[in-house]
Amino acid sequence: MPQIYFVQIESRPAFGRGVDSAPTTMKQSGSPRKRAAAPARRSAGNAERMLDVLRQFRVVIRSIKQHYQWVEKRCGVSGAQLWAMERIAATQGLTPGDLARELAIHPSTASNLLARLEALKLVERRRRHADQRRVQLYLTARAQAVLAKAPRPLKGVLQQALADLPPTHLATLHKGLEELLGLMRNRDEAAQRKLLSEL
Repeated sequence: MPQIYFVQIESRPAFGRGVDSAPTTMKQSGSPRKRAAAPARRSAGNAERMLDVLRQFRVVIRSIKQHYQWVEKRCGVSGAQLWAMERIAATQGLTPGDLARELAIHPSTASNLLARLEALKLVERRRRHADQRRVQLYLTARAQAVLAKAPRPLKGVLQQALADLPPTHLATLHKGLEELLGLMRNRDEAAQRKLLSEL
């Protein structure tokens, strides 16, 4: 009768998964001091960028003021008045309501602006349609002479620069400024319908 041999095979746990095996841990790269320094570097970089943007705002504001001063010195009208005249020249027969929309200002602000232009003999109101209640705006010959010698751009340096931006860049700027305004405290929402010269 043949002999049967029994061979005992020792069972070993798979590497790293046995009951008695020590837990495997991932070693973090870099010392704790280096890891703590990373957020500090990001914060410093953000502070520098904030100052860069602040400087850009200063240049924009100062450039607007200098242009308006140049307009007033050369033409005897304000930058807002010149822009209103430019809009009326571009669309003869503009109504006061149309002008308010063109300049993105409150109708009462547009009315005050027109009153000053009329006093300077630069704009006149006419009623040429069957509906005599409809008032249209036209430039006088004197206004045409003012426009001819006025510094360019007639609408203003900021307005022209914004108009010249590619649409995608303008949309990005709009979104960024909306986010900025959302973070500002005590913002004056009424300022969005005022003239820059009134701010």
